[in-house]
Formats: sequence, C-alpha cells, structure tokens
Amino acid sequence: MEQEVPVVIHEHKSMDPAEKPYSESLFPDKIKEIGDTLSEAYSSFKESEAYDLLAESATNVKEYIKKNPAQGLLFALGAGALFGLLLRKK
Repeated sequence: MEQEVPVVIHEHKSMDPAEKPYSESLFPDKIKEIGDTLSEAYSSFKESEAYDLLAESATNVKEYIKKNPAQGLLFALGAGALFGLLLRKK
C-alpha cells in the first residue's frame, strides 16, 4: 500500500551581501561591546596567576574528595544547608 506524501518546497530568499547577516541584526551594538569586553576580561584572567592558583586548587579539591569521599559529602551537605539558609525567603 503506497501513499503519496505531499512535499512543500519553500523558496529560499538569497541574501544580498550588502544586507546585514541575521546574527548581526539580532544584537544591538551595545550588547556586542559588552560581550567583547567580557571576552577580553576572561582572556586576561585566564592568563593571570589567579587562574593558575584556582585551577591548582580545583585539582587539590578533586584529589581530596577522591581520598575522603565521606568528608567531601559532608562538606557539600553543609555548604548546601548554609546556602539554603541564606537564600530562603523570610
């Protein structure tokens, strides 16, 4: 039993090179400037000593949790309870 499936072909609007691409017209210039500034700030942070210290600390924490999983779980539970108390509605 064969069925015919209707096919609808949509015409593709060719983009004129003089027109702005869709992504450019989506964001105003101010938002692009903010994005560029944040990107530059992240790049400079990634090259700083603070980033290296943070990455080393993260590695140390991962190793500690692998060696002491019960204490790591208790620390996470305590931190979650503390944040819950701080962020709850009064």
